Amino acid sequence: MSEAAALVALAASLAAAVARPRWAPDWAVASLAAAALAIGGVLSGHEASAAVRHLGPTVGFLAALLVLAYGCRRAGLFDALGRVMVAGARGRPRRLLAMVFLAAAGTTAVLSLDATVVLLTPIVFATAARLPTSSRPHMYACTHLANSSSLVLPVSNLTNLLAFQALSISFVRFGGLMALPWLAALAVEWAVLSRVFRSELPEPAHGTTERSAVDVAGRVPLFPLGVLGATLVGFGFSSLIGIAPAWFAGAGALVLVVRERISLPAVVRSAEPTFLIFVLALGLVVRAAGDHGLSSFVDSLVPHGTALPQLLAIAGISAVVANLLNNLPATLILLPVAAASGPGGALAMLIGVNVGPNLTYTGSLATLLWRRVVHAHAEATDLSQFTRLGLLTVPPALAACTICLWLALQVVK
Repeated sequence: MSEAAALVALAASLAAAVARPRWAPDWAVASLAAAALAIGGVLSGHEASAAVRHLGPTVGFLAALLVLAYGCRRAGLFDALGRVMVAGARGRPRRLLAMVFLAAAGTTAVLSLDATVVLLTPIVFATAARLPTSSRPHMYACTHLANSSSLVLPVSNLTNLLAFQALSISFVRFGGLMALPWLAALAVEWAVLSRVFRSELPEPAHGTTERSAVDVAGRVPLFPLGVLGATLVGFGFSSLIGIAPAWFAGAGALVLVVRERISLPAVVRSAEPTFLIFVLALGLVVRAAGDHGLSSFVDSLVPHGTALPQLLAIAGISAVVANLLNNLPATLILLPVAAASGPGGALAMLIGVNVGPNLTYTGSLATLLWRRVVHAHAEATDLSQFTRLGLLTVPPALAACTICLWLALQVVK
């Protein structure tokens, strides 16, 4: 009965996250599910407090990153990024796609995939509208790169933050191991998207290329760039000086909040408190499900070890689970088992839960949010097109990224 109750609570929480009915917000459903498990004795008070202590620092880190991203938006960094993309495109749609790739990959790496979906995607729509080109290639590039380019740093994705906290490795080593897989993911995405959408990326007629006279460098707000740079440097030195990276994220966010005079209500809204509540509540539900049979099942399913065949199997299984359950609960379920094999197993799991969700709408919370952003701009998403792109990108990206991870594990110690 306890196992059944935990699985029902997990299913209800995931269904609310995917469907997002107005009458049953995901954070409320997950919170009620966790409370019901606690009241029913399925989740003990000790287990609940242990789960909160485990997730608490990660959730706090995520909140600081969300405020930091909002501060960059208020400082004009994303508007400037749009101007840079227009100037760099020079009127050529294919060059604009390349600029979108660079912008999305950089934004995702430094400010997380949520910043790419919520803050960069609207800028990309406005930028594409300035050129005689379809917005579809750039629109799909945003969602694909929000997921697949979130491999490189612990701050790029909540899944990475969870693994980073569980592994207790340095920020620099995490980035060193995942840099090559990140580049492999970008290469696969570019090869596929630029070819699939080649008919929508025509070269302009001779003499019609836009020549921008804008002094782009002079219009880029340097202060938020400096804050981001200093924050990243702090992340890199955090392990050496014994200070948690979350403190550097919080300091960067505080500097921008003060300089941009952002009100307290705006700060709270930018931290997305309902999403943070959902993450904590879902963690409690997953803990209950894991303690009542789910962890044993996963342990029997996921191979142990860091040889290449085992890493490929971990990445593949993780991708399947992410598409079935969504990547956040998949990470909570798979991470303890994958981490038993050390950094290699956990990072292979991240490849699966980060790259894999490009196959389905439900694979990633970021993809669900991207659909809402796209619809808000009166654009339609095509399920068949999305699935086709996923089938063309996900399998080769999983293989290439995992092989690159295996190579990196032989070099980065």
